[in-house]
Amino acid sequence: MSEELHPFETFLRREMIPHIWCDGCGNGIILNCYVRALKDLDIDLNKVVTVAGIGCIGRISGFTNTDSFHTTHGRAVAFATGVKLANPELKLVVISGDGDLFAIGGNHFIHAARRNVDIHVICANNFNYGMTGGQYGPTTPLDAWTTTTPYGNVEHPFNLVHLAAASGAAYVARWTTLHARRLTESIKKALQKEGFSFIEVITPCPEIYGRYNKMRTGIDMMNWFRKASEIRNQSDPAKAEITPERIVIGEFLDIEKPSFGRLLRDMTTRVQEKMRKGR
Repeated sequence: MSEELHPFETFLRREMIPHIWCDGCGNGIILNCYVRALKDLDIDLNKVVTVAGIGCIGRISGFTNTDSFHTTHGRAVAFATGVKLANPELKLVVISGDGDLFAIGGNHFIHAARRNVDIHVICANNFNYGMTGGQYGPTTPLDAWTTTTPYGNVEHPFNLVHLAAASGAAYVARWTTLHARRLTESIKKALQKEGFSFIEVITPCPEIYGRYNKMRTGIDMMNWFRKASEIRNQSDPAKAEITPERIVIGEFLDIEKPSFGRLLRDMTTRVQEKMRKGR
């Protein structure tokens, strides 16, 4: 009797499975939604590059059966930009955490969005540095407790979808891991988009962030997502707040504009034509 294959066998590296994420972590859901989107779109895996940064979600580059790279801290977007410009035929997907993308990697993110580089960024936002002990980060909500904010966080967090939209992204969305089907459809839309696309995924970290904030299991955190989430498609991302009572989710921006790669190729063609005529 032949062995029954996993429905995503082609898209996963069997030798790396099972994954190493904690019980209740949402990163497995993000991986599922990502490979499901690749499967639904029937994308040639030889044309996909998955880039990840440092952090728990960074392991995803080793689980997907695509060309992949696990970069140094904060450099995922910069590395992906270089690969895309070197080979425009490739589809570049960056999957990384809130700390990696928006702390040490924040400068790379805003300028890649400003340039409208043709890469697709998925951010797993668990509100802390889960891999290194649960320190607070640039998305930790006000008053939230972490290992380095024992009396509550007093720093205002980034609103990631507002930051992405204001920086120049062509597609911006936010979902939670509870909204797996909507997340999958959003990833599919982003993968077909020209230019810089960004999807924030609010994901549970029950082992550290959840324990410090009275949500000790993955179910507790998913119940928070269920009770607090409000879908506000095409609403102002500047007002897309995240509080204990309200998590605004949805697709906030979907526009058309030429990517950096297209503008660069057009300029190169014009220069070559002028040089040819000038001879």
